[in-house]
Amino acid sequence: MCRRIREDISIPLFGPKMITVALLLVSFSFYGQLGYSEAQLEFGFYSETCPRAESIIRDVVQQAVTNDPGKAAVLLRLQFHDCFVEGCDGSILIKHDGKDDERFAAGNAGVAGFDVIDKAKSELERLCPGVVSCADIVALAARDAIVETKGPFYEVPTGRRDGRIASDGHATNLPDVQDSINSLKSKFREKGLSDQDLVLLSAGAHTIGTTACFFVIQRLDAQDPTIDPEFFQILRSKCPRGGDVNVRIPLDWDSQFVFDDQILRNIKNGRGVILSDSVLYQDNNMKAVIDSYLETNQSSVKAHFAADFTKAMVKMGAIGVKIGVEGEIRRLCNATN
Repeated sequence: MCRRIREDISIPLFGPKMITVALLLVSFSFYGQLGYSEAQLEFGFYSETCPRAESIIRDVVQQAVTNDPGKAAVLLRLQFHDCFVEGCDGSILIKHDGKDDERFAAGNAGVAGFDVIDKAKSELERLCPGVVSCADIVALAARDAIVETKGPFYEVPTGRRDGRIASDGHATNLPDVQDSINSLKSKFREKGLSDQDLVLLSAGAHTIGTTACFFVIQRLDAQDPTIDPEFFQILRSKCPRGGDVNVRIPLDWDSQFVFDDQILRNIKNGRGVILSDSVLYQDNNMKAVIDSYLETNQSSVKAHFAADFTKAMVKMGAIGVKIGVEGEIRRLCNATN
C-alpha cells in the first residue's frame, strides 16, 4: 500500500538553561566522518539587526496554535524533518514547480506548518528585510510551539543561514514509524545524536500530536503482544479492521495537547501507539533511559525530563548548520534567491 501519510513527529520538544550548559550545547564540533560543520550559533543573534525577530515569530505561532492546537505538533515535526536532511537549513521549505523537492519525499509526507513559517517570514521581511533566515524561523517556531503546549521555554541559538538545495533524493533515510530499534539508533547516531537523544526527541515530540490509523493497523492486525490488552481494544475500536486508515488518533492518549512526561509512562506500560515508540522499551539501553526519568519522585520527573529534552532540541538544532558566508538569507522561504 502506498504511504500517503506519516505520523506527526512533534519533536519536542517535544526550562530555562544555565548559561554554562547552554554555551556548551552550542559549541558542538562534529567530526569529519559525520560530515557536519561546527555549530557556531549565538544567543540573541538578531538583537541588533532585528530586535523584535523572536517576538514576531512568537506572536505568529501563538495565534496559529490558538486557532488550531494541532499546529504545535506540526511545527515541532517540521524542525525535525528539516534538520535530518541537509542539516537545519530550511531546505524542506523550498518548493519548485516540480515534485522532486525535499518536502515531497515519501518520508516527509504529511509534513506541514509551511503557512505559519511563511507568515512569520512575511512579517520579518516587512520589518527587517533580508536579515532573518528561514532556518532560524523554523527553529524558533518549534520552541514557541512547545511553550504553547505548556512545555519548557529554552533559549535557541541562532545565526543559521538558508540552504539552496532541496531534493527528494536526499531525504531517503528519514526515521520511519516502522523502523526497528537498531535502525532508529543508527539513523540518530549518523546525525551525532545519542540513544538518550532518541528517547528524549521521540517522547518529547510524541507527547503532543496525532498519527493516522494507517500506521497502527499493521500492529493491531498482527496482535502485537507488546501492546497492553486493554489499550489494544481501545486502539482497535478507533482503527477497526477495514476501517478508514486516515482517521487520526492521539500519540499520547492521556494528554494530547499538553507537553508532559506521560508519554514515557505510556511507553513503559505498553500504551505506545506507534511501533517506533513501543520498541524503545524493548531495548535495554533505551529502557534504562526511560526508567531513569520515572524512578524519581513525581515532582522532579517533569523538570528533569523537560530540561534534558531542551538540551536534545538545541543539539538537534545544530546539525549541519550553515553559517557565515554559507548559504543565503532567503527573501521567500519557499524559494531560493
